[in-house]
Order: sequence, then structure tokens, then C-alpha cells
Amino acid sequence: MNEHDEKSIKPILYESSITCPKCGHAENEVMPTNACQFFYECKSCGELLKPNPGDCCVYCSFGTIACPPVQAAKSTKSGKNSCCSDSNS
Repeated sequence: MNEHDEKSIKPILYESSITCPKCGHAENEVMPTNACQFFYECKSCGELLKPNPGDCCVYCSFGTIACPPVQAAKSTKSGKNSCCSDSNS
């Protein structure tokens, strides 16, 4: 790894602000690092959020930052953009 490669690696962020599409309430949350979070209940209106089609978790759909496994995949340029896809390969 050369100096340019080291500078391009971004640290993994573990906090994201998740925003409810129904009421607009935003809440800062710590994301799980070892699993996808498929459901999230809005702390304001009680709406049960589920990932949008093509997203692996509610943070990738409604958060300000993608989930840690997706961040890691993008940082290592592995080509996988989902923390849950191809888990058997």
C-alpha cells in the first residue's frame, strides 16, 4: 500500500442520524457492526421503517451514513455494496 492509498481509506463511522419519512423526526443512533438492522421504530410517530428495495438496512435507506459493512466494502473497493448480499459466497 502506498501513501496515496493510505490517505484514501476513510475511517468507519458508527453513528448515523436516521430520519422518519412519515413525520420527519431525526434521531441519532449507533449502528450495529455485526448485522443488518431491517426494522426501526420511529421514536416520534411509531412508524416501523423497513429498508427500501435494493438497500440492506434502514440506515442505508434513511440514515445520513451507510451502515459500517457497506462503508467498509466501499473503502476496500471490494465491489460489494451490501452487508447482507452474497453472504454464502
